[in-house]
Amino acid sequence: MIKSLYTRVVLTFLVAVIGGTIIAFFVATWVFNEKLNENLHSALLNFGQDVVRIYETIPPSEADSFVSGMNQLDSYHIRIYEETGQFKSYGTLNRHHIATVTMEQIKKVLNGEVVQVNTKGIANILLGLPLKTEMGTKAMFVEPLAPPSSTFLKKWVYTFLTYSLITGSLLILIAAMFLVRPIKKLTNATRRIAAGDFNVKLNIKQTGELGTLARSFEEMTRDLQQLEQMRREFVTNVSHEVQSPLTSISGYAIALKQADIAHNERSRYLDIIIAEAERMSKISDSLLKLSMLESQSQQMRLVTLRLDEQIRRVIVAMQPQWSARNVRFELNLKAVNLSADHDQLNQVWTNIFGNSIKFSMDGSIINVSIKQDIKNVTVRISDTGIGISLEDQNRIFERFFKADRSHSRKYEGSGMGLAIVKQIVSLHQGDIRVESEPGRGTTFIVTLPIKTPTEYLDSY
Repeated sequence: MIKSLYTRVVLTFLVAVIGGTIIAFFVATWVFNEKLNENLHSALLNFGQDVVRIYETIPPSEADSFVSGMNQLDSYHIRIYEETGQFKSYGTLNRHHIATVTMEQIKKVLNGEVVQVNTKGIANILLGLPLKTEMGTKAMFVEPLAPPSSTFLKKWVYTFLTYSLITGSLLILIAAMFLVRPIKKLTNATRRIAAGDFNVKLNIKQTGELGTLARSFEEMTRDLQQLEQMRREFVTNVSHEVQSPLTSISGYAIALKQADIAHNERSRYLDIIIAEAERMSKISDSLLKLSMLESQSQQMRLVTLRLDEQIRRVIVAMQPQWSARNVRFELNLKAVNLSADHDQLNQVWTNIFGNSIKFSMDGSIINVSIKQDIKNVTVRISDTGIGISLEDQNRIFERFFKADRSHSRKYEGSGMGLAIVKQIVSLHQGDIRVESEPGRGTTFIVTLPIKTPTEYLDSY
């Protein structure tokens, strides 16, 4: 079994060219033979009729002498048969093998028929004509002698075919090299990517299917490189987020082993261990939830809900957080019915409000408004907190990303909340974006389509 693509391409081209050439040669020969036979039949018939008229107009002895001296005998050979099968021939054969004439053919001609016999080879015809003389009817058979140029023509055709096949094969080999070269580059690039090297440049400038494949491959390589970078960052972030509480738990657990530790200190250490364990549990829960959302293994349970009422209930449920800091909400909520997953959408508002409360100043105001058009509903949640830099706005929806690095200890969190929000909004075929200026607050804008549960199912 041939495994090399280059060999397959070359063999395919060679078989196609050689097979096509051979078929074309035989077809052309057949067509040429038919046309030549037609022309030759006319020429033979005219020549034979001229000989017949000679024997009809002059005595046989003079006719024999006249025919023997005809210049046309260089191209034709004549045989005149008696009823007994004996014959006289006129013309020089020049190594030409004359066709065999049967008694049956002779009898047909003697009975007045014109007999044509196609012999083997190109342009070989035997034509029989009745010849009436003073001594009775005879059978005259005329056949063409092979023209002197026919052998040369055959040699020329065979030579031409040989050289055309050789030249065509060489051109096919060169063309196959250019055809297979991009594929070899793709193969080598695939091996490098499999080995972890994503810095691959193909430099394929073709514009056909291979060029499209190469550009798609390069785009895939860039995406894989980004995914690999994200994977490494994810592993680093997970390791960092988990290592911190593990270090605290380990340290305070060792401290608890001291025999002379005071009761209030022991209680404080235990509280810290419990808090760090809860923090790890939240990280694990957030990772599991985000993984389920991204894989869509958690099926959406679509219901029709009042969006304004849902937002009010979330704010009421979070009252201990915002009332402790004297934060107030100003609501401009238009009554809107929406088809969505109630629990998932509840998580969206909980996470966004939690961030707004956490990063707002004590005694500040958070504005929440709803606007609706024909196709979408837009929810704006604005605070007057510390804000987000323009550089960080492009990354706040990444998992484990924390925009306020300088206050990372002051503001607790795993950096997973907005990543979950982004994924839930995307599952609802919506969009979320942020507008913010450092020191002047942040606005989250959530846009959700107004669809029925059936329309949601049809769009997936």
